Amino acid sequence: PPAGYSLMMAAVERREIGANGLRFETLLAGPESGEAVILLHGYPQSGEAWRDTVGWLAGRGYRGVAPSLRGYSPGANPPDASEYRMPELVADVLGIAGALHIDRFHLVGHDWGGALAWVIAGNHPDRLLSLTVVSTPHPLAFAQALRRPAQAVRSSYMAFFRIRRVPEALLSFGNFASQGLGTRGSGQPREAWRRDRDHLGRVGLHGPLNWYRGATRGIRPLRVGVPTLYIWGRHDMFLGRRAAEQTQKFVTGEYTFVELNAGHWIAERNPDQLQRLLGEHLEAHHPPAPAVVAEGAPAVQTARKPARKRASRARKPKPQADAESTDRSTGDAAG
Repeated sequence: PPAGYSLMMAAVERREIGANGLRFETLLAGPESGEAVILLHGYPQSGEAWRDTVGWLAGRGYRGVAPSLRGYSPGANPPDASEYRMPELVADVLGIAGALHIDRFHLVGHDWGGALAWVIAGNHPDRLLSLTVVSTPHPLAFAQALRRPAQAVRSSYMAFFRIRRVPEALLSFGNFASQGLGTRGSGQPREAWRRDRDHLGRVGLHGPLNWYRGATRGIRPLRVGVPTLYIWGRHDMFLGRRAAEQTQKFVTGEYTFVELNAGHWIAERNPDQLQRLLGEHLEAHHPPAPAVVAEGAPAVQTARKPARKRASRARKPKPQADAESTDRSTGDAAG
């Protein structure tokens, strides 16, 4: 870490960032000179889901950035589902990075934020130093798994969420009581749900639900070549094993798959494991140091050999057995 930074939690500020014609509430911490780590949340959360992780990153000299995405920020909450197409969501993230003068960055995503992260990595690999996805399989692996009954049943709620107006009315009734039953029943801690419920009280459910209605439009999920860490909990109620294991087929670069004895809400239920794995991944993928030329030394150009073409096959993942993930008291969704 840079001088003056210790391995402790750092102060986190919340600021509005203008990007793509909207304004995004964003958590920020860490030195502007530090490597940027942009963290993307899922449904029905906000950037606040990453607050502890942002502070933890800043304490290690990184620049943590966690926006409340389109539909979750009061200044970025368009009403029409067509305004939640995947190209717009990608442009939001790149716009936030641009507004903060961030060129290349590490990207982390969970749930819908994970799906968005996969698409950014596939379409804009030049912008990323590394990719870390929590819970969410690659979109192409997920699409294949949906053809089988096991994943189709897990994802059956998505068809209901795509209905106009009805989900908003039912899920928000009684201070979001039904939504709370779903999230708490899938393993989210009580305090985390209260935080998310308070945020939904500010922005409503229409924007968040519009991700289900619009984000699959215009999607271009390509194979990913950037260094990738994929963390999945074997008790995830929404995202099953087949899609998780098939994700390796859609990563052509360095790939590490870690299966935890955990559920869907890994950042809240398994923060120590997540931070350890993320920290190791970030440390292994710093940007290359610029070449230093001695003063007065002539510039020398070296001829490069033409790159050899490789067969387009997915690399095997590097499996990791997580010795710390055997304690079921961490709050796995399947208990």
